[in-house]
Amino acid sequence: MELLGLEVKIDAAGNLRAVYSGASLEAPRLLIGSHLDTVPNAGAYDGVLGVVLGVALLEVLDGRRLPFRIEIVGFSEEEGVRFGIPFIGSRALVGDVDEALLANQDAQGVSVRQAIRNFGLDASNIPQAALKPDSLAYLEFHIEQGPVLEQMGRPLGAVEAIAGQSRLEFTFVGRANHAGTTPMHLRYDAMAGAAEWITEVERRAQNVSQLVATVGRIEATPGATNVVAGEVRLSLDVRHGEDEVRLSMVRHLAAEAENIARKRGLSVQNRTLLAQPAVKMDAVLVGQIEQAIRKTGAEPRRMVSGAGHDAMIMARKIPSAMIFLRTPGGVSHDPAEAVAVGDVAKAIACGMHLLDQLAACSEFVSGIRRA
Repeated sequence: MELLGLEVKIDAAGNLRAVYSGASLEAPRLLIGSHLDTVPNAGAYDGVLGVVLGVALLEVLDGRRLPFRIEIVGFSEEEGVRFGIPFIGSRALVGDVDEALLANQDAQGVSVRQAIRNFGLDASNIPQAALKPDSLAYLEFHIEQGPVLEQMGRPLGAVEAIAGQSRLEFTFVGRANHAGTTPMHLRYDAMAGAAEWITEVERRAQNVSQLVATVGRIEATPGATNVVAGEVRLSLDVRHGEDEVRLSMVRHLAAEAENIARKRGLSVQNRTLLAQPAVKMDAVLVGQIEQAIRKTGAEPRRMVSGAGHDAMIMARKIPSAMIFLRTPGGVSHDPAEAVAVGDVAKAIACGMHLLDQLAACSEFVSGIRRA
């Protein structure tokens, strides 16, 4: 971005930001971005590609000015891997970083506030990272992270909604004891109780259309091969496009955990880490994206994203929308993650058509918000 003549800065939440000037000094701004962080054993495209595509659009503009400025945002923390709290970067832009979030600690006891300080930034300046009043909308390019577009033979999709998401932590507590000397019928095995509950999570999720539920992390204490586990901590991730369906499943799974624990002489507790409602994308922007995709010679596909994205946070404050790129094999969060060069070219062409369409729309440039 510096090579394009942009002044690049890092805000107090660690977001990378730069603004491409518009046709006038008073021009409002369109934000284009995605996230720069990733997950363990990750691929190369989830998040980062969306930031690179935003920069690519500025390169194609080659100095041409539009009736709005373009702000590129590379969000610092979307995945929530280190602190268990996702979307820290985008939450800073919508004014949703509070003291409780900053006090949250990682596995080594380092708080979010301390991590920001260690990076050379000052968390007390995070309010300055908030969206400017002249912000018109937010656009995000992202790989689909699933197989739908590939199965349909389409390179690009228009995201019309992002599924709601619940993240919880469950802790089963029993009694640690010697694995060789404790008879099976006298055990209070937290691992066995957790295992029974995991199978119930899978069984119930398979019976609800479009719902997904995942136990992705297990931590057993004391974690020795010759000790009956006294405590097991598990993650639960539940997602669905309809909030009531998702919340109903969370309630059922919590009740089932209680039943299993009671039957086995265990106790169980849970705490909610994230309760993110389903978010609809801006209907007018989605329509504009569909039109831009058609101009590339491709047929668009309207989609609901099962994964969370910064766009769902940005939509709290400004009209937001997403463009999905086909993911070969549907593989994501893995080194095998890939994109097709031709699909990236289509995405850039789509983006340029979209910028021109929005530039020609007086209602968009004037900042009239659309539901």
